[in-house]
Amino acid sequence: MVFAAAAVASCVAASPKVADSRTAPPVYRPAPYQAPPRYQVVVPVPPATPRPMSAPQALVTNIAALGRSFNGRVGIAVRSVDNGWSVQTNGDALLPQQSVSKLWVAMTVLDFRDAGKLRLEDPVTLKPEDLTLFHQPIAALIKADGYQTTIGALLQRALTMSDNTANDRLLRYVGGPKAVRAFIQRKQLGDIRFGPGERLLQSATAGLAWKPEYAFGNAFTRARARLPQTDRIAAFERYVTDPPDGAAPMAIAGALMKLKRGELLSASSTEYLIGTMQSSKTGKMRLRGAVPEGWSFGHKTGTGQDLAGRTAGYNDVGLLTAPDGKSYALAVMIGDTPRPIPDRQALMQAVVAAVVVNHH
Repeated sequence: MVFAAAAVASCVAASPKVADSRTAPPVYRPAPYQAPPRYQVVVPVPPATPRPMSAPQALVTNIAALGRSFNGRVGIAVRSVDNGWSVQTNGDALLPQQSVSKLWVAMTVLDFRDAGKLRLEDPVTLKPEDLTLFHQPIAALIKADGYQTTIGALLQRALTMSDNTANDRLLRYVGGPKAVRAFIQRKQLGDIRFGPGERLLQSATAGLAWKPEYAFGNAFTRARARLPQTDRIAAFERYVTDPPDGAAPMAIAGALMKLKRGELLSASSTEYLIGTMQSSKTGKMRLRGAVPEGWSFGHKTGTGQDLAGRTAGYNDVGLLTAPDGKSYALAVMIGDTPRPIPDRQALMQAVVAAVVVNHH
């Protein structure tokens, strides 16, 4: 029995083993390599800011040369309304505005209109005590019992004829110099001063204290002539050195640019003001003298007192528009110069010619 069992065991041991698929361990076959998923982080990219256009180099060179070669204290500023560039020489100097300041009175009046505080049709009565001095054509219409007119008519006279009395009456109507200064500050117009009004400004420039009788005839001129020359020169120097109505040409050009863009007044008031400026009858040989056919131009001039061959303020500022609709704000201000009027006009016309030839 033991032999038999051993024989069986020997046979079993000698027999080949047959694998049983049901019990055999699984064969490991690695899966093909797969790269891990790639996670993309999306960072928002702001749109590219367009690079501001540069002013034409020829215009930069020309304006600099014009300012450098002129005998006098002059500031020139040109600003592109559409492209935003600017060109200037001495454009940050505070120079006497004189009647250029009538623009800020007009804008304040129209701002009141936009706010519903007045209408251009509102009646106004001018009396002899409203008269100022120097250029005031409306004086011929003011009789002892007064002269009936409207806000709009006074505005037209102030802007197109540079009538001092018309402007001064509008100034008082809206609250005086403080109202205009508040408008300039609220609209962030920059380095633009507004003086005390025509009477006080011109009296101080001459070395006088204002008297009501100076408004009639040539009383102011006679009183000024009686002053010692040293007093007049001292007053003149005080004015041109630190003018209470001083403004920077760049600030004025910037304000005109804002006006044209519709950033200061309502659309109707903007159109009214620019249209009125375009109908101005003053300074035909200043900037306007070089405006070519097909271009439009609206402006405001300013002229100060003369003393010993010098002039305290000879200015012209405005909006020049090309036939293709592109516009430029211009300010040429001569704060103090002995140069004759034709030379001053030639400077202004040269600025316009330089802008026109470099327009594209």
